[in-house]
Amino acid sequence: MMISTKGRYALRVMIDLAENFGKGYVPMKEVAERQNISLKYLERILPVLTRNKLIEGVQGKGGGYRLTADPGRYRVGDILRLTEGDLAPVACLGCDADACERAADCKTLPMWSEFHRLTNAYFDGILLSDFVKSLESNHTNS
Repeated sequence: MMISTKGRYALRVMIDLAENFGKGYVPMKEVAERQNISLKYLERILPVLTRNKLIEGVQGKGGGYRLTADPGRYRVGDILRLTEGDLAPVACLGCDADACERAADCKTLPMWSEFHRLTNAYFDGILLSDFVKSLESNHTNS
């Protein structure tokens, strides 16, 4: 499994918005500069996050984007599944996969199933707020 640029950048945008939570709408130009991501690329990611109600945006003066909920309500796994689709390590475990005719005799299926479970549990155990807390503790330790 390889997380694409889209997934990694979406996560960076969400962390940036989490760091600015409660400060109003954040212009995407500022996020793009801070995260060193082209604004054009962000314009491909934002609709997915907006459509799924993770963020909301306002255009015009004072506009930008913000999280729709507290950073502690966002799981990394949910963000990655939105941008990457399924996190399945093999096609037969994908959300839309047809039943595999070899599943009953597949010696490796239990291994892949456990890997899939562990991957999802790992990413679902990390919240956006964990990144903000990590950043805050780094600043207090400096």
